[in-house]
Formats: sequence, structure tokens, C-alpha cells
Amino acid sequence: MKYMKANECLPEHLLLEIQKYVCGEFIYIPAPQGSRKKWGENSGIRRELQVRNEKIRHYFREGASIDQLSEQYCLSVDSIKKIVYKK
Repeated sequence: MKYMKANECLPEHLLLEIQKYVCGEFIYIPAPQGSRKKWGENSGIRRELQVRNEKIRHYFREGASIDQLSEQYCLSVDSIKKIVYKK
């Protein structure tokens, strides 16, 4: 989230209308409901975790134990179980 000067991005008539309600204060204008991105979409971490989890499931199907995967990926045994047994 970045700050923008209202007089640089809003039309004069809209700025005057907003000043009737809020003058000299910071206001937050949220994005429209459908335009919000899910967690991790901007940074790409969401996709990285999907790829990691696919690899974990693949190695498990190939015979790796949960303890081995836990050690290899530095995750708890419970976390590996959640990834492996997820439908």
C-alpha cells in the first residue's frame, strides 16, 4: 500500500466533496472486492510452496519416509503429514 496525494489523483470536484467529511486526515480506500489478490500471489511464494509440496508428495510416493522428508525440507513431521495426506 502506498500513499498518494489526493490533489494529484482525484478530480477537483471529488476532492472538495471528500473534504466535507475528512479534512487533513489520512483515509484508506480499499480495492474493489473482486480485484484483491490472494496471499502470496504478488511475491510468487504461493506457487513456490505448491511446487515444493508436489515434490514432497512425489518423493513420498517413490518411497521416502515422512521422517526423511521432514529432515530434508526442515518441516515438522505433522506438516509433512498434512502435505502428503491432503486430498
